[in-house]
Amino acid sequence: MSAGVVVAGERLGHIPPVETNPLLDEARDRLRRTFGHADFRGLQGEVIGEILAGRNAMAVLPTGGGKSLCYQIPALIRPGLGLVVSPLIALMADQVAALTQSGVAAARLDSAIEPSERRETWARIEAGELDILYLSPEGLMQPAMLQRLSQLDLALVAIDEAHCVSQWGHDFRPEYRMLGQLASLFPRTPRLAVTATADARTREDIRAELRLTDAREFVDSFARPELILAAERKVGKSDKRVIELVTQRPGRAGVVYTGSRDGADALAASLRDAGAHALAYHAGLDAGVRKTRLMEFLAADDAVMVATIAFGMGIDKADVRFVIHADPPASIEAYWQEIGRAGRDGAPAEGITLYGPADLNWALRRIGGREVADEVRQVQTRKARQLHAMLEGMGCRAAAVRRYFGETDVEPCGQCDLCLAPPVAVDVSEAARKALAAVHRLGGRYGRGRVVDHLLGKTKEPSEFEAGLSTFGVGKEFSPAGWRDLIDQLLFEGLVREDPNDGRPLLGLGDAEAVRAVYRGERGVQLRRAPEAHDPTTRSGRPRRRRGGEPLGVPETDMSLFDVLRAWRREEAARQGVPPYVIFHDRTLAEIARVRPATPAALTSVGGVGQAKLDRYGAAVLALVAA
Repeated sequence: MSAGVVVAGERLGHIPPVETNPLLDEARDRLRRTFGHADFRGLQGEVIGEILAGRNAMAVLPTGGGKSLCYQIPALIRPGLGLVVSPLIALMADQVAALTQSGVAAARLDSAIEPSERRETWARIEAGELDILYLSPEGLMQPAMLQRLSQLDLALVAIDEAHCVSQWGHDFRPEYRMLGQLASLFPRTPRLAVTATADARTREDIRAELRLTDAREFVDSFARPELILAAERKVGKSDKRVIELVTQRPGRAGVVYTGSRDGADALAASLRDAGAHALAYHAGLDAGVRKTRLMEFLAADDAVMVATIAFGMGIDKADVRFVIHADPPASIEAYWQEIGRAGRDGAPAEGITLYGPADLNWALRRIGGREVADEVRQVQTRKARQLHAMLEGMGCRAAAVRRYFGETDVEPCGQCDLCLAPPVAVDVSEAARKALAAVHRLGGRYGRGRVVDHLLGKTKEPSEFEAGLSTFGVGKEFSPAGWRDLIDQLLFEGLVREDPNDGRPLLGLGDAEAVRAVYRGERGVQLRRAPEAHDPTTRSGRPRRRRGGEPLGVPETDMSLFDVLRAWRREEAARQGVPPYVIFHDRTLAEIARVRPATPAALTSVGGVGQAKLDRYGAAVLALVAA
């Protein structure tokens, strides 16, 4: 049987529609009697129907989309024990507790279980009294465990948080790679892989590693209309801004993610000093402390958990009203999963991310220091850049995320910060047309690195065909990094797509009508800041770095205003007796010269211009821009 794909309700293949599939009658009854829900949501019915028919499946359903029901209900209906593989003890304990409350016979076997309880659980299993058993991948793949399970009838094997199996995913766990052996160990047992976030390449890897290549794949919409998204560039340390954001939301439960354990402890203490009910959570804390704080967070209406990424996977608190990233996550997959922990009850909730160039530089340094294959490092680097391109983007944030995961015909959400207050833009439509033309003429046969080399005319030993193309070498106005930034924006807008191609992504044109609109000049492409300029005096084409800083890349057209602003800053610094950089950094002045803000509101959109500096210097700067 060839693999069919069901995408956001579109059925490809030969699965009977949910309404007429007789296998689902008992499933609906179980849904109502055991879990109290009137009917299935989204693609739940299709996934459940596939497992009830005894076939393998893979499902990507959004956070809060009811993934667990896709294996819990079939486990209750099919004869035998339902086996669920889960990565975290806390997640297993939470699900077992919830199932027990619903009258389901469920248990877990993990390192935290006492020997007496373990013996009792096995007695229930062998007596046929247990419906669902949760195991970690390490616990499942122990020879003794596999031997005992092989003597049982299994209703199904479900692999939860399946993105952990993929080296391209955002939470790769090597121990998940062992689970591909389940295909041969339990060949007659249907297997289901479920996750909330996986792009096309990650899904491809999951299917290959778990030997689900012939399984149907169900990908629901990634839309979360209850989430109101925003992102802010950092001005100084982010802690002060986080405290402002949290104290502006009194009485609401929330999660604040930080990049370090020390940062979580310090920020939680500062929030408590500001009057918030704040708790710190990270892997450096004693397990008992973590458990106590988790229970306090789940029970309270107003608790704010300040945590590293050690917190959150599978945490089922429905009334989280905001998630704040004090430091940005590693990828769009991680972003959507972490932001998605807000608003699981369907009521409005906020996702706010603070970010800056230093965060991207730190992420790239961390990736560069990992002992991984070059191909994996390249993918992780690209994912980090794509996240920051989305945060820096000009269009709807929710739409950008959905396009990243492969959705088409996506409309703006109308409620994120960029929909409500579009930022001042830099038009890069002409450069976008060059990039689109290059992708088209190269025929979708190359990745972004080769496309960038083509635009710069730097392809090593180009064929006569390539060297003769009209797009060869037409892009010398931007550096390689500048072109990569622009291509990221084209990917977010759906103008360019990326084919996974067995781990070596290729660029091709995206939505044909949208591309034609760009060619005809009917649709523009914009960035928040001009792409980094090309410097012909350097071997790489990147501008020379100023000592201790990043390349400014100020175009010639903006240089005169930039020099005027620097002269004003120098005089102002001399008058006050302070170093010039404490007034404004060069990067801030360069951005002012590019954006040319005409109003105080536009000036505050520039990185490095906070309210105090606007009050103190805004009138003088705006006068210089207008002169």
